[in-house]
Amino acid sequence: MKNRGRFLLIAALCLLAAQVVLAQAQEDIKKYSSCKYCGMDREKFAHSRVLIEYDDGSIVAACSIHCAAVDLASNIDKTPKAILLGDYDTKNLIDAEKAFWVMGGKKMGVMTRKAKWAFEKKADAEKFITENGGALTAFDDVMKAAYEDMYLDTKMIREKRKMMKRMSVEHKHQ
Repeated sequence: MKNRGRFLLIAALCLLAAQVVLAQAQEDIKKYSSCKYCGMDREKFAHSRVLIEYDDGSIVAACSIHCAAVDLASNIDKTPKAILLGDYDTKNLIDAEKAFWVMGGKKMGVMTRKAKWAFEKKADAEKFITENGGALTAFDDVMKAAYEDMYLDTKMIREKRKMMKRMSVEHKHQ
C-alpha cells in the first residue's frame, strides 16, 4: 500500500513537472514574438525557432538556426550557456547539442536553402529522412554549414525581399 501511494505521488509530480516545462517552452514565443534579425514571427516558425542564453544572462530569440548563427558570430566575446530550439514535430524547446539533426532533404529550410531541422527523438528524425530525404548529422556540422551557407542564404533572402517589395509596389499601382 505504501509503495502504491509513493508511486502515485511520483507520477503526479512528474505530470506537474511536464506541464510546467511545456508552459515554459511556449513562454519564449510570448516573450519574444519576432526574430531579432529578420522580424519573422517565431510562433509561425515554432518548429525552427532558437533561444540562446549567454553566460552574462542575456537572451537572444531567433526564428531559425541561420539567424542564430548570425547572432553567435556577432557576439564572439559571449559564451552561450544554452542553445534551445524548436523540435520540428512537437515545437517544444530542446537542447541543440542533444538534438538529432537532419540536414538537407526536399523541405524548404527557414532562412536557408539547405534545410536544418532538429528532433528530440532519433526515431522522429529517421522518419523525417524516410519521408523527405536529408541526412542525420551533428550540431557542430549544422553550425558549420550555417556559417558556410551564410553568404548565399543572405543573398537569397535579400533577393526574395526585393522581389516581394517590387510586387507590393506593383500591386498598389494596379
